[in-house]
Amino acid sequence: MTPPVAVVTGANRGIGLGIARRLAREGMCVVLTARDRGCGEAACRGLADEGLAVRFHPLDVRSRAQSDALAAWLARELGRLDVLVNNAGVLIDPRGSRALDVAPEVVRETIETNVIGALNVTQALVPLMRQGGAGRIVNVSSELGQLADMGVGSPAYRMSKTALNALTRMLASELAASGIKVNATSPGWVRTDLGGPRAPRSVDEAADTVAWLATLPDDGPTGGFFKDRRAIAW
Repeated sequence: MTPPVAVVTGANRGIGLGIARRLAREGMCVVLTARDRGCGEAACRGLADEGLAVRFHPLDVRSRAQSDALAAWLARELGRLDVLVNNAGVLIDPRGSRALDVAPEVVRETIETNVIGALNVTQALVPLMRQGGAGRIVNVSSELGQLADMGVGSPAYRMSKTALNALTRMLASELAASGIKVNATSPGWVRTDLGGPRAPRSVDEAADTVAWLATLPDDGPTGGFFKDRRAIAW
C-alpha cells in the first residue's frame, strides 16, 4: 500500500516545517510547499537527511493557477491526497495598529494570503481528495480570531483568522457527507521567526494538534476549533 499523502502550505520554516516533519514521522509522504523554491528545497533536503519522506512543490497560495498546477502534479505523480494543512499565512499589521487606523491595503494583503489563499488551495485539491473517499483538512488559525474574546491589536490578522474560522465551518458542512473532515487549530504563541524567542511554546507542541486532526478516525470531529487537542470557543 502507498503511504498517505499530505500537503502542507508555507512549510519551509517555522510551524509549517514542524508540521511537515511531524506528519512525515507519522508515516505520510509529505509534499512541502513554499513560495520560494530555494528555501523550500533546502527545507526538503533537511527533512530528507532525517530519513523522512518529503517532496517539494512551489506554491504561492495567492495564485489559483499555481494551486491548480499543484493539483495536477499530485494527480500525476502521487495519484492521491489524504491530508491538506492550510498553514501559509502572514502577519503584517504595524505594531500598535488598531482597526480605526489600519491601512486597507494591509487588510487586503493579509486576507489575500490567509483566507483567499486557503480557499484557492482547498478548492483546487478537494476533487483529488474526494476521489479517495476520505480526507482531512486542517486550517491553522489563531486564538486572535476568536469572536468570543475579540480584542484590540493586529486588526488585519484578527479579521483574517476569524474569516478562516468561518471558512472552516462552511467547508465542514459542505463536505460532511464526503468523508472529508475539516477543522481549525490554534497553535498558540510559538517560538518561530514570527513568534520570537520569548514565546512559551515549541514548534513540536504546535504541530501536535495538527497531526492529531490530520489523523482523526472516521468518528472524529469535524467543523471544530482546537488547541492542545481540546475544543475551544469560536
